[in-house]
Amino acid sequence: MADVDVLIAGAGPTGLTLACELAVRGVRFRIVDRTDRFFGGSRADGIQPRTMEVFADLGLIDPILASGDLGMLMRAYQGDRVVWEGRMSEPTDATPSVPYPNPWFVPQFRTEEILRERLAELGAQVELSTELTGFTQDTNGVTATLFAGGTTQTVRARYLVGADGGRGMVRKRLGIAFPGQTDETTTMLFADARVDGISHDHGRIWQAGDGAVSVMPLAGTDLFVVVAPPQDQADESIRDYLQRQVTEASDQDDILVREVTWHTTWRANTRLAERFREGRVFLAGDAGHVHPPTGGQGMNTGIQDGYNLGWKLAAALAGAPAGLLDSYEPERMAAARTALDISTALLDKHKRGDDDAHVRGPEVHGLTLNYRGGPLSRDERTDPGTIRAGDRAPDAPATTADGRPVRLFDLFHGPHWTLLVFGAAHASTIAALRDRFGPGLHAHAVVRPGEPADQHAVVDSDGHVRAGYDATDGTLMLVRPDGYLGLVAGPGSAEQVAEYWTTLHGVPTPTPATTTGTAR
Repeated sequence: MADVDVLIAGAGPTGLTLACELAVRGVRFRIVDRTDRFFGGSRADGIQPRTMEVFADLGLIDPILASGDLGMLMRAYQGDRVVWEGRMSEPTDATPSVPYPNPWFVPQFRTEEILRERLAELGAQVELSTELTGFTQDTNGVTATLFAGGTTQTVRARYLVGADGGRGMVRKRLGIAFPGQTDETTTMLFADARVDGISHDHGRIWQAGDGAVSVMPLAGTDLFVVVAPPQDQADESIRDYLQRQVTEASDQDDILVREVTWHTTWRANTRLAERFREGRVFLAGDAGHVHPPTGGQGMNTGIQDGYNLGWKLAAALAGAPAGLLDSYEPERMAAARTALDISTALLDKHKRGDDDAHVRGPEVHGLTLNYRGGPLSRDERTDPGTIRAGDRAPDAPATTADGRPVRLFDLFHGPHWTLLVFGAAHASTIAALRDRFGPGLHAHAVVRPGEPADQHAVVDSDGHVRAGYDATDGTLMLVRPDGYLGLVAGPGSAEQVAEYWTTLHGVPTPTPATTTGTAR
Protein backbone atom coordinates (compact mmCIF):
# COMPACT_ATOMS: atom_id res chain seq x y z
CA MET A 1 0.00 0.00 0.00
CA ALA A 2 1.43 3.36 -1.02
CA ASP A 3 1.74 6.08 1.62
CA VAL A 4 0.63 8.63 -0.99
CA ASP A 5 -0.53 8.53 -4.58
CA VAL A 6 1.85 11.23 -5.80
CA LEU A 7 5.04 12.68 -4.36
CA ILE A 8 5.95 16.11 -5.78
CA ALA A 9 9.56 17.25 -5.41
CA GLY A 10 9.72 21.01 -5.76
CA ALA A 11 7.30 23.70 -4.61
CA GLY A 12 7.72 26.41 -7.22
CA PRO A 13 4.89 27.46 -9.54
CA THR A 14 4.95 24.13 -11.42
CA GLY A 15 4.78 21.91 -8.36
CA LEU A 16 2.18 24.12 -6.69
CA THR A 17 -0.07 24.10 -9.77
CA LEU A 18 0.14 20.31 -9.92
CA ALA A 19 -0.60 20.07 -6.19
CA CYS A 20 -3.72 22.23 -6.56
CA GLU A 21 -4.92 20.10 -9.46
CA LEU A 22 -4.45 16.91 -7.43
CA ALA A 23 -6.07 18.39 -4.33
CA VAL A 24 -9.16 19.39 -6.30
CA ARG A 25 -9.51 15.75 -7.36
CA GLY A 26 -9.05 14.24 -3.92
CA VAL A 27 -5.68 12.64 -4.76
CA ARG A 28 -3.40 11.82 -1.82
CA PHE A 29 -0.07 13.60 -2.29
CA ARG A 30 2.86 15.27 -0.59
CA ILE A 31 4.72 18.28 -1.94
CA VAL A 32 8.22 18.76 -0.54
CA ASP A 33 10.98 21.30 -1.06
CA ARG A 34 14.59 21.13 0.11
CA THR A 35 14.81 24.86 0.90
CA ASP A 36 14.13 26.16 4.39
CA ARG A 37 12.11 29.17 3.27
CA PHE A 38 9.82 30.16 0.44
CA PHE A 39 11.24 31.95 -2.58
CA GLY A 40 11.34 35.74 -2.14
CA GLY A 41 12.31 37.20 -5.51
CA SER A 42 10.54 38.68 -8.50
CA ARG A 43 12.19 36.41 -11.15
CA ALA A 44 9.38 35.24 -13.49
CA ASP A 45 6.89 38.08 -13.10
CA GLY A 46 5.04 37.84 -16.43
CA ILE A 47 1.84 35.76 -16.43
CA GLN A 48 0.64 35.07 -19.96
CA PRO A 49 -3.05 35.11 -20.99
CA ARG A 50 -3.39 31.32 -21.20
CA THR A 51 -1.93 30.99 -17.71
CA MET A 52 -4.45 33.59 -16.51
CA GLU A 53 -7.16 31.24 -17.77
CA VAL A 54 -5.56 28.37 -15.84
CA PHE A 55 -5.48 30.49 -12.70
CA ALA A 56 -9.14 31.38 -13.19
CA ASP A 57 -9.98 27.68 -13.35
CA LEU A 58 -7.92 27.06 -10.19
CA GLY A 59 -9.84 29.81 -8.36
CA LEU A 60 -6.88 32.22 -8.18
CA ILE A 61 -7.81 34.97 -10.57
CA ASP A 62 -9.03 37.56 -8.06
CA PRO A 63 -5.87 37.66 -5.91
CA ILE A 64 -3.70 37.48 -9.05
CA LEU A 65 -5.47 40.50 -10.53
CA ALA A 66 -5.25 42.35 -7.22
CA SER A 67 -1.49 41.72 -6.98
CA GLY A 68 -0.32 42.93 -10.38
CA ASP A 69 -0.67 45.24 -13.34
CA LEU A 70 -0.50 45.35 -17.14
CA GLY A 71 3.17 46.27 -17.15
CA MET A 72 4.78 49.66 -17.00
CA LEU A 73 5.50 52.15 -19.72
CA MET A 74 9.24 52.06 -20.47
CA ARG A 75 11.43 54.99 -21.48
CA ALA A 76 14.97 54.82 -22.80
CA TYR A 77 17.15 57.78 -21.82
CA GLN A 78 20.33 59.43 -22.93
CA GLY A 79 21.09 61.56 -19.92
CA ASP A 80 17.75 63.16 -19.11
CA ARG A 81 16.49 63.05 -22.70
CA VAL A 82 13.89 60.43 -23.68
CA VAL A 83 14.98 58.69 -26.91
CA TRP A 84 12.35 55.94 -26.94
CA GLU A 85 9.07 55.22 -25.21
CA GLY A 86 6.85 52.17 -25.36
CA ARG A 87 5.59 48.95 -23.85
CA MET A 88 6.40 45.32 -24.47
CA SER A 89 2.87 45.03 -25.82
CA GLU A 90 -0.03 47.44 -26.04
CA PRO A 91 -3.02 46.41 -23.90
CA THR A 92 -6.03 45.16 -25.83
CA ASP A 93 -9.66 44.73 -24.84
CA ALA A 94 -11.16 41.38 -23.90
CA THR A 95 -13.17 39.62 -26.59
CA PRO A 96 -15.98 37.07 -26.27
CA SER A 97 -13.49 34.22 -26.75
CA VAL A 98 -10.53 35.68 -24.81
CA PRO A 99 -11.36 37.09 -21.36
CA TYR A 100 -7.73 37.80 -20.40
CA PRO A 101 -6.03 39.12 -23.55
CA ASN A 102 -2.98 40.74 -21.95
CA PRO A 103 0.04 39.55 -20.01
CA TRP A 104 -0.29 40.35 -16.32
CA PHE A 105 2.73 41.18 -14.17
CA VAL A 106 2.98 39.80 -10.65
CA PRO A 107 6.23 39.10 -8.77
CA GLN A 108 6.94 35.38 -8.71
CA PHE A 109 7.08 35.32 -4.92
CA ARG A 110 3.52 36.65 -4.80
CA THR A 111 2.29 34.19 -7.45
CA GLU A 112 3.70 31.33 -5.39
CA GLU A 113 2.16 32.79 -2.24
CA ILE A 114 -1.28 32.86 -3.91
CA LEU A 115 -0.88 29.26 -5.09
CA ARG A 116 0.06 28.18 -1.54
CA GLU A 117 -2.96 30.00 -0.13
CA ARG A 118 -5.21 28.14 -2.56
CA LEU A 119 -3.51 24.88 -1.70
CA ALA A 120 -4.17 25.54 1.99
CA GLU A 121 -7.85 26.13 1.22
CA LEU A 122 -7.84 22.69 -0.40
CA GLY A 123 -6.37 21.15 2.76
CA ALA A 124 -2.68 20.73 1.91
CA GLN A 125 0.63 22.49 2.47
CA VAL A 126 4.25 22.49 1.36
CA GLU A 127 6.80 20.64 3.49
CA LEU A 128 9.91 22.83 3.66
CA SER A 129 13.40 21.61 4.61
CA THR A 130 12.44 18.22 3.20
CA GLU A 131 14.86 16.97 0.58
CA LEU A 132 14.37 14.11 -1.83
CA THR A 133 17.72 12.32 -1.63
CA GLY A 134 17.00 9.19 -3.65
CA PHE A 135 14.39 6.91 -5.15
CA THR A 136 13.86 3.59 -6.86
CA GLN A 137 10.85 2.42 -8.82
CA ASP A 138 9.12 -0.79 -9.80
CA THR A 139 6.00 -1.66 -11.77
CA ASN A 140 3.70 -0.64 -8.91
CA GLY A 141 5.24 2.55 -7.61
CA VAL A 142 8.20 4.57 -6.37
CA THR A 143 10.11 4.22 -3.11
CA ALA A 144 11.57 7.61 -2.21
CA THR A 145 14.01 8.65 0.49
CA LEU A 146 13.42 12.02 2.16
CA PHE A 147 15.71 13.84 4.57
CA ALA A 148 13.99 16.22 6.98
CA GLY A 149 14.70 17.41 10.50
CA GLY A 150 17.95 15.49 10.66
CA THR A 151 16.30 12.15 9.97
CA THR A 152 15.72 10.00 6.92
CA GLN A 153 12.29 8.67 6.03
CA THR A 154 11.09 6.31 3.35
CA VAL A 155 7.92 7.12 1.42
CA ARG A 156 6.07 4.85 -0.96
CA ALA A 157 4.17 6.64 -3.78
CA ARG A 158 2.35 5.49 -6.87
CA TYR A 159 4.04 8.25 -8.88
CA LEU A 160 6.86 10.76 -8.42
CA VAL A 161 6.99 14.15 -10.16
CA GLY A 162 10.26 16.04 -10.36
CA ALA A 163 9.42 19.75 -10.36
CA ASP A 164 12.75 20.49 -8.74
CA GLY A 165 14.27 22.81 -11.32
CA GLY A 166 16.99 22.70 -13.93
CA ARG A 167 19.58 21.51 -11.42
CA GLY A 168 17.25 19.13 -9.62
CA MET A 169 18.16 15.59 -8.70
CA VAL A 170 15.19 13.75 -10.23
CA ARG A 171 16.28 14.10 -13.85
CA LYS A 172 19.91 13.49 -12.92
CA ARG A 173 19.03 10.36 -10.95
CA LEU A 174 17.07 9.04 -13.94
CA GLY A 175 20.04 9.68 -16.21
CA ILE A 176 17.95 11.68 -18.68
CA ALA A 177 20.12 13.82 -20.94
CA PHE A 178 19.53 17.58 -20.91
CA PRO A 179 20.91 18.79 -24.24
CA GLY A 180 21.19 22.46 -25.10
CA GLN A 181 23.65 25.24 -24.55
CA THR A 182 24.79 27.71 -21.94
CA ASP A 183 26.20 30.94 -23.34
CA GLU A 184 28.50 32.41 -20.70
CA THR A 185 28.94 35.54 -22.83
CA THR A 186 25.25 36.46 -22.48
CA THR A 187 24.62 37.30 -18.84
CA MET A 188 22.60 39.77 -16.82
CA LEU A 189 22.28 40.68 -13.18
CA PHE A 190 18.70 40.94 -11.89
CA ALA A 191 17.97 42.47 -8.49
CA ASP A 192 14.93 43.52 -6.48
CA ALA A 193 15.75 46.73 -4.66
CA ARG A 194 14.34 49.73 -2.88
CA VAL A 195 15.32 52.78 -4.85
CA ASP A 196 14.86 56.44 -3.88
CA GLY A 197 14.79 59.41 -6.18
CA ILE A 198 12.52 58.05 -8.96
CA SER A 199 8.80 57.48 -9.28
CA HIS A 200 6.88 54.28 -9.95
CA ASP A 201 5.06 55.66 -12.98
CA HIS A 202 7.41 54.19 -15.62
CA GLY A 203 10.51 52.09 -16.15
CA ARG A 204 13.86 53.57 -17.11
CA ILE A 205 16.53 52.20 -19.44
CA TRP A 206 19.96 53.74 -19.91
CA GLN A 207 22.54 52.59 -22.45
CA ALA A 208 25.79 51.52 -20.78
CA GLY A 209 28.52 50.69 -23.29
CA ASP A 210 27.48 47.58 -25.18
CA GLY A 211 24.80 46.81 -22.59
CA ALA A 212 22.17 48.65 -20.62
CA VAL A 213 21.04 49.38 -17.10
CA SER A 214 17.35 49.48 -16.30
CA VAL A 215 15.21 50.25 -13.26
CA MET A 216 11.62 48.98 -13.53
CA PRO A 217 8.84 49.28 -10.92
CA LEU A 218 7.86 45.87 -9.52
CA ALA A 219 4.10 45.39 -9.62
CA GLY A 220 2.24 45.42 -6.34
CA THR A 221 5.29 46.43 -4.27
CA ASP A 222 7.45 49.41 -3.37
CA LEU A 223 10.41 47.71 -5.03
CA PHE A 224 12.15 48.11 -8.37
CA VAL A 225 13.80 45.48 -10.55
CA VAL A 226 17.30 46.64 -11.39
CA VAL A 227 18.99 44.97 -14.38
CA ALA A 228 22.68 45.53 -15.05
CA PRO A 229 25.73 43.81 -16.50
CA PRO A 230 27.00 41.08 -14.15
CA GLN A 231 29.26 41.99 -11.27
CA ASP A 232 32.96 41.36 -11.83
CA GLN A 233 34.44 42.63 -8.55
CA ALA A 234 33.82 40.26 -5.66
CA ASP A 235 35.01 42.79 -3.08
CA GLU A 236 32.18 45.22 -3.89
CA SER A 237 28.81 44.72 -2.21
CA ILE A 238 25.85 44.10 -4.48
CA ARG A 239 24.20 47.32 -3.33
CA ASP A 240 27.32 49.38 -3.99
CA TYR A 241 27.76 47.76 -7.39
CA LEU A 242 24.19 48.49 -8.46
CA GLN A 243 24.47 52.04 -7.16
CA ARG A 244 27.59 52.59 -9.25
CA GLN A 245 25.97 51.08 -12.35
CA VAL A 246 22.83 53.23 -12.03
CA THR A 247 24.78 56.43 -11.32
CA GLU A 248 27.20 55.95 -14.20
CA ALA A 249 24.53 54.90 -16.72
CA SER A 250 22.00 57.61 -15.81
CA ASP A 251 24.54 60.35 -15.10
CA GLN A 252 22.40 61.24 -12.08
CA ASP A 253 23.56 61.15 -8.49
CA ASP A 254 20.13 61.56 -6.89
CA ILE A 255 18.90 58.01 -7.70
CA LEU A 256 19.77 55.98 -4.61
CA VAL A 257 19.76 52.19 -4.38
CA ARG A 258 18.86 51.82 -0.73
CA GLU A 259 18.42 48.08 -0.15
CA VAL A 260 18.71 44.91 -2.25
CA THR A 261 16.22 42.23 -1.21
CA TRP A 262 17.05 39.57 -3.83
CA HIS A 263 19.43 39.17 -6.75
CA THR A 264 20.63 36.59 -9.23
CA THR A 265 22.98 36.42 -12.19
CA TRP A 266 21.29 34.97 -15.25
CA ARG A 267 23.13 33.16 -18.03
CA ALA A 268 21.65 32.29 -21.42
CA ASN A 269 20.74 28.68 -20.74
CA THR A 270 18.52 26.85 -23.23
CA ARG A 271 17.89 23.14 -22.66
CA LEU A 272 15.24 20.49 -23.25
CA ALA A 273 15.30 17.06 -21.62
CA GLU A 274 15.32 14.09 -24.00
CA ARG A 275 12.20 12.77 -22.32
CA PHE A 276 9.77 13.85 -19.60
CA ARG A 277 8.99 10.41 -18.21
CA GLU A 278 10.73 7.29 -17.01
CA GLY A 279 8.24 4.68 -15.82
CA ARG A 280 6.37 6.14 -12.87
CA VAL A 281 8.54 9.25 -12.62
CA PHE A 282 7.73 12.47 -14.50
CA LEU A 283 9.57 15.73 -15.11
CA ALA A 284 7.75 19.07 -15.12
CA GLY A 285 8.77 22.70 -15.37
CA ASP A 286 12.45 23.65 -15.35
CA ALA A 287 13.35 20.05 -14.53
CA GLY A 288 12.50 19.30 -18.16
CA HIS A 289 13.12 22.59 -19.95
CA VAL A 290 14.95 25.84 -19.20
CA HIS A 291 14.43 29.04 -21.15
CA PRO A 292 15.92 32.49 -21.59
CA PRO A 293 13.77 35.05 -19.75
CA THR A 294 12.87 36.76 -23.03
CA GLY A 295 9.19 36.35 -23.78
CA GLY A 296 8.20 35.13 -20.32
CA GLN A 297 7.87 31.49 -21.36
CA GLY A 298 9.61 29.48 -18.64
CA MET A 299 7.27 29.75 -15.65
CA ASN A 300 4.20 29.78 -17.85
CA THR A 301 5.24 26.59 -19.64
CA GLY A 302 5.91 24.92 -16.30
CA ILE A 303 2.48 25.89 -14.96
CA GLN A 304 0.93 24.40 -18.09
CA ASP A 305 2.94 21.20 -17.44
CA GLY A 306 1.40 20.87 -13.99
CA TYR A 307 -2.08 21.68 -15.29
CA ASN A 308 -1.74 19.04 -18.03
CA LEU A 309 -0.32 16.34 -15.78
CA GLY A 310 -2.63 16.74 -12.78
CA TRP A 311 -5.90 15.54 -14.30
CA LYS A 312 -4.14 12.72 -16.13
CA LEU A 313 -2.49 11.41 -12.97
CA ALA A 314 -5.86 11.53 -11.19
CA ALA A 315 -7.51 9.59 -14.02
CA ALA A 316 -4.71 7.00 -14.07
CA LEU A 317 -5.02 6.52 -10.32
CA ALA A 318 -8.75 5.97 -10.85
CA GLY A 319 -8.06 3.17 -13.31
CA ALA A 320 -7.82 4.87 -16.71
CA PRO A 321 -5.84 2.96 -19.36
CA ALA A 322 -2.18 3.83 -19.85
CA GLY A 323 -2.75 5.84 -23.02
CA LEU A 324 -4.12 8.84 -21.15
CA LEU A 325 -1.06 9.30 -18.95
CA ASP A 326 1.22 8.40 -21.86
CA SER A 327 -0.01 11.57 -23.62
CA TYR A 328 1.71 13.88 -21.14
CA GLU A 329 5.18 13.57 -22.63
CA PRO A 330 4.42 14.15 -26.33
CA GLU A 331 2.00 16.98 -25.61
CA ARG A 332 4.24 18.87 -23.23
CA MET A 333 7.55 18.25 -25.01
CA ALA A 334 6.10 19.78 -28.16
CA ALA A 335 4.85 22.76 -26.14
CA ALA A 336 8.26 23.22 -24.50
CA ARG A 337 10.00 23.15 -27.89
CA THR A 338 7.68 25.86 -29.15
CA ALA A 339 8.27 28.00 -26.06
CA LEU A 340 12.04 27.57 -26.39
CA ASP A 341 11.91 28.64 -30.03
CA ILE A 342 9.96 31.77 -29.08
CA SER A 343 12.23 32.81 -26.21
CA THR A 344 15.42 32.06 -28.16
CA ALA A 345 14.27 34.13 -31.15
CA LEU A 346 13.53 37.06 -28.85
CA LEU A 347 16.91 36.71 -27.14
CA ASP A 348 18.62 36.80 -30.54
CA LYS A 349 16.85 40.09 -31.23
CA HIS A 350 18.34 41.53 -28.05
CA LYS A 351 21.79 40.29 -28.98
CA ARG A 352 21.55 41.94 -32.41
CA GLY A 353 20.18 45.15 -30.93
CA ASP A 354 17.03 45.08 -33.06
CA ASP A 355 14.79 48.12 -32.68
CA ASP A 356 11.82 45.92 -31.76
CA ALA A 357 13.72 43.70 -29.32
CA HIS A 358 11.46 44.78 -26.43
CA VAL A 359 8.23 44.24 -28.37
CA ARG A 360 6.15 41.16 -27.62
CA GLY A 361 3.44 39.83 -29.90
CA PRO A 362 0.62 37.31 -29.47
CA GLU A 363 2.99 34.39 -30.01
CA VAL A 364 4.04 34.66 -26.33
CA HIS A 365 0.47 34.53 -24.97
CA GLY A 366 -0.03 30.76 -25.11
CA LEU A 367 -3.49 31.05 -26.65
CA THR A 368 -2.51 29.47 -29.96
CA LEU A 369 -0.66 26.56 -28.37
CA ASN A 370 -2.41 23.38 -29.44
CA TYR A 371 -2.22 19.60 -29.35
CA ARG A 372 -3.38 19.03 -32.93
CA GLY A 373 -2.28 15.62 -34.12
CA GLY A 374 -1.57 14.54 -30.57
CA PRO A 375 -2.58 11.23 -29.01
CA LEU A 376 -5.76 12.63 -27.42
CA SER A 377 -6.88 14.79 -30.36
CA ARG A 378 -9.44 13.31 -32.78
CA ASP A 379 -11.26 15.39 -35.38
CA GLU A 380 -13.73 13.15 -37.20
CA ARG A 381 -15.15 15.75 -39.58
CA THR A 382 -14.48 15.49 -43.30
CA ASP A 383 -14.23 19.28 -43.50
CA PRO A 384 -12.78 20.61 -40.22
CA GLY A 385 -13.39 24.22 -39.31
CA THR A 386 -10.96 26.79 -37.99
CA ILE A 387 -11.24 25.31 -34.47
CA ARG A 388 -10.05 21.72 -34.44
CA ALA A 389 -9.36 18.88 -32.04
CA GLY A 390 -6.33 19.77 -29.95
CA ASP A 391 -7.06 23.51 -29.94
CA ARG A 392 -7.77 25.60 -26.88
CA ALA A 393 -11.54 25.68 -26.30
CA PRO A 394 -12.58 29.35 -26.59
CA ASP A 395 -14.68 31.16 -24.03
CA ALA A 396 -18.00 32.77 -25.04
CA PRO A 397 -20.89 34.55 -23.31
CA ALA A 398 -24.30 32.90 -23.44
CA THR A 399 -27.41 32.50 -21.30
CA THR A 400 -29.13 29.64 -19.54
CA ALA A 401 -32.65 28.51 -20.47
CA ASP A 402 -34.09 30.78 -17.76
CA GLY A 403 -32.17 33.82 -19.01
CA ARG A 404 -29.22 33.96 -16.61
CA PRO A 405 -25.87 35.02 -18.14
CA VAL A 406 -23.23 32.31 -18.24
CA ARG A 407 -19.85 31.91 -19.88
CA LEU A 408 -18.49 28.72 -21.36
CA PHE A 409 -15.51 28.93 -19.01
CA ASP A 410 -18.02 28.79 -16.14
CA LEU A 411 -19.30 25.50 -17.56
CA PHE A 412 -15.77 24.14 -18.01
CA HIS A 413 -14.76 25.12 -14.47
CA GLY A 414 -14.00 22.02 -12.44
CA PRO A 415 -12.45 18.57 -12.84
CA HIS A 416 -15.00 17.21 -15.33
CA TRP A 417 -15.13 16.88 -19.13
CA THR A 418 -17.63 19.07 -21.01
CA LEU A 419 -19.57 18.09 -24.13
CA LEU A 420 -21.06 20.80 -26.35
CA VAL A 421 -23.60 19.59 -28.91
CA PHE A 422 -24.76 22.24 -31.36
CA GLY A 423 -28.46 22.27 -32.19
CA ALA A 424 -31.72 21.76 -30.28
CA ALA A 425 -32.54 18.59 -32.19
CA HIS A 426 -29.87 16.66 -30.32
CA ALA A 427 -31.29 16.81 -26.79
CA SER A 428 -31.87 13.06 -26.74
CA THR A 429 -28.22 12.40 -27.63
CA ILE A 430 -27.11 14.59 -24.76
CA ALA A 431 -29.44 12.91 -22.30
CA ALA A 432 -28.22 9.46 -23.32
CA LEU A 433 -24.56 10.42 -22.94
CA ARG A 434 -25.17 12.12 -19.62
CA ASP A 435 -26.93 9.04 -18.28
CA ARG A 436 -24.22 6.76 -19.61
CA PHE A 437 -21.20 8.60 -18.22
CA GLY A 438 -22.60 10.31 -15.13
CA PRO A 439 -21.12 13.39 -13.42
CA GLY A 440 -17.71 12.90 -15.03
CA LEU A 441 -19.24 14.40 -18.18
CA HIS A 442 -21.23 17.62 -18.25
CA ALA A 443 -23.19 17.77 -21.50
CA HIS A 444 -24.94 20.83 -22.93
CA ALA A 445 -26.93 21.58 -26.07
CA VAL A 446 -25.97 24.87 -27.70
CA VAL A 447 -29.24 26.32 -29.05
CA ARG A 448 -30.33 29.49 -30.78
CA PRO A 449 -32.72 31.94 -29.10
CA GLY A 450 -36.28 30.67 -29.35
CA GLU A 451 -35.33 27.01 -29.81
CA PRO A 452 -36.37 24.42 -27.20
CA ALA A 453 -34.00 24.49 -24.24
CA ASP A 454 -33.86 22.33 -21.11
CA GLN A 455 -32.05 23.12 -17.86
CA HIS A 456 -28.71 21.96 -19.32
CA ALA A 457 -28.95 23.98 -22.53
CA VAL A 458 -26.74 26.92 -23.44
CA VAL A 459 -28.60 29.63 -25.35
CA ASP A 460 -26.25 31.26 -27.85
CA SER A 461 -27.96 34.61 -27.47
CA ASP A 462 -25.54 36.70 -29.52
CA GLY A 463 -24.03 33.97 -31.69
CA HIS A 464 -20.63 34.09 -29.97
CA VAL A 465 -20.52 30.36 -29.20
CA ARG A 466 -21.08 29.27 -32.79
CA ALA A 467 -18.74 31.95 -34.09
CA GLY A 468 -16.00 31.08 -31.63
CA TYR A 469 -16.21 27.35 -32.38
CA ASP A 470 -16.95 27.64 -36.11
CA ALA A 471 -19.59 24.96 -35.54
CA THR A 472 -22.69 23.92 -37.46
CA ASP A 473 -25.78 22.09 -36.21
CA GLY A 474 -24.97 18.54 -35.18
CA THR A 475 -21.32 19.21 -34.32
CA LEU A 476 -20.12 17.60 -31.07
CA MET A 477 -17.15 19.06 -29.23
CA LEU A 478 -15.70 17.29 -26.20
CA VAL A 479 -13.64 19.58 -23.97
CA ARG A 480 -10.94 18.09 -21.77
CA PRO A 481 -10.58 19.07 -18.09
CA ASP A 482 -7.65 21.31 -19.05
CA GLY A 483 -9.69 23.26 -21.59
CA TYR A 484 -8.53 21.73 -24.86
CA LEU A 485 -10.71 20.02 -27.43
CA GLY A 486 -10.26 16.26 -27.34
CA LEU A 487 -12.86 15.00 -29.80
CA VAL A 488 -14.69 16.93 -32.51
CA ALA A 489 -17.26 15.07 -34.58
CA GLY A 490 -20.20 15.64 -36.89
CA PRO A 491 -23.90 14.72 -36.61
CA GLY A 492 -24.89 11.32 -35.26
CA SER A 493 -21.63 10.91 -33.36
CA ALA A 494 -22.83 9.70 -29.97
CA GLU A 495 -21.08 6.36 -30.44
CA GLN A 496 -17.87 8.11 -31.39
CA VAL A 497 -18.05 9.97 -28.06
CA ALA A 498 -18.62 6.67 -26.27
CA GLU A 499 -15.71 5.02 -28.08
CA TYR A 500 -13.38 7.94 -27.37
CA TRP A 501 -14.39 8.01 -23.71
CA THR A 502 -13.93 4.27 -23.31
CA THR A 503 -10.47 4.43 -24.90
CA LEU A 504 -9.36 6.98 -22.31
CA HIS A 505 -11.29 5.83 -19.23
CA GLY A 506 -11.66 2.09 -19.76
CA VAL A 507 -15.37 1.64 -19.33
CA PRO A 508 -18.39 3.93 -19.83
CA THR A 509 -18.93 4.68 -16.16
CA PRO A 510 -18.49 7.88 -14.14
CA THR A 511 -14.80 8.61 -13.64
CA PRO A 512 -13.87 8.38 -9.92
CA ALA A 513 -11.32 11.15 -10.43
CA THR A 514 -14.19 13.54 -11.10
CA THR A 515 -16.74 12.24 -8.60
CA THR A 516 -14.67 12.09 -5.42
CA GLY A 517 -12.68 15.30 -5.74
CA THR A 518 -13.26 18.70 -4.25
CA ALA A 519 -15.41 21.17 -6.14
CA ARG A 520 -13.45 24.14 -7.36
